[in-house]
Amino acid sequence: MSRFDRYLLSQLLALFGFFSLVLVAVYWVNRAVGLFDQLIGDGQSALVFLEFSLLTLPNVIRLVLPIAAFAAAVYITNRLMQESELVVMQATGFSSFRLARPVLYFGLVVALMAAILAHVLVPASRSTLALRSAEISQNVTARFLNDGQFMHPAKGVTLYIREITPNGELRDVFLSDERNDARRSVYTATRALLVRGEAGPKLIMIDGMMQGLTAQGSLSLTRFADFTYDIGAMIGFRDVPGRTLDEMSTPELLSAAPALIEETGETRAAFLYEGHGRIAQPFLATAAAMIGFSALMLGTFSRFGLWRQLGIAVILLIVVQTINTTAASVGLRDDRAWPLAYAAPIAGLAISVILLAWSQRPRRVARPVEAGAA
Repeated sequence: MSRFDRYLLSQLLALFGFFSLVLVAVYWVNRAVGLFDQLIGDGQSALVFLEFSLLTLPNVIRLVLPIAAFAAAVYITNRLMQESELVVMQATGFSSFRLARPVLYFGLVVALMAAILAHVLVPASRSTLALRSAEISQNVTARFLNDGQFMHPAKGVTLYIREITPNGELRDVFLSDERNDARRSVYTATRALLVRGEAGPKLIMIDGMMQGLTAQGSLSLTRFADFTYDIGAMIGFRDVPGRTLDEMSTPELLSAAPALIEETGETRAAFLYEGHGRIAQPFLATAAAMIGFSALMLGTFSRFGLWRQLGIAVILLIVVQTINTTAASVGLRDDRAWPLAYAAPIAGLAISVILLAWSQRPRRVARPVEAGAA
């Protein structure tokens, strides 16, 4: 690698790191606000919030990498143009394609990062996140059981526990169930235990009484030694869900085995497109960087900047993203359309090659007006 390549590559990587950090922070804060309200509102600790936030980061980073690569390429190219560094390199005989070589190296480095995220880190984090979400959904004690206060775990249900002992035993339990207008029930028990069943958590009340009031005004009273109440159905208990496409490995997606299709409920087309998409999508970052560089190479030195070329680069990036979205809508419906997953990266790289070739065209120079011309 020549000195110029190392110089430009180092500049690109430094700015790429800065833009990635800023974009990840913006995306993460936006996601963390909703996550904080959900988890803290359910009685979870700050450590659980931090764990969930970290598990969402790989996917956030994967989403911002192409944007950060484009921004870094545009910023560095514009600065080198303003400082005439690229003009000097072109004067020494460097063609546009030669100048684009370190940008291509940079794009491949970003593509490698995105590939590691897409094939390894994102599926692993999504799988862990789904398991932890199911565990927290089952942890009724952390969500709804707090002693010394009236709680409303569901509409029409009121629960009060005087004390929760260190070993998990509930003392002096009051439970009012008014979800059924035809019959309202009130349960009281001196002791209760929370146990996990196959269909969800159960509340076993010991040495208690049930009072029922019908719509006609009749009152019934029943004493019991022990009684089981399905608290899981009351709070919307969720069992451990089946895996989604985001949680599966790339070889599993490409195999599209019937057992996996049955497990997820997805189509074979979705499996194949998702698998090939993981291979193709990292190269969108390469295409984005190349488009940003090659579009600005269409301009020349100007004290007013390269705003027109920057606008062209943004429009072309939108075109590539539109191709990506359209290809996804078609590829998810037809299992023979998986090659469309590669359409957007190929189109982006082809556009950059055309722009680089166009930037080398001879430019017409305006002739000075002769003094004697009328």
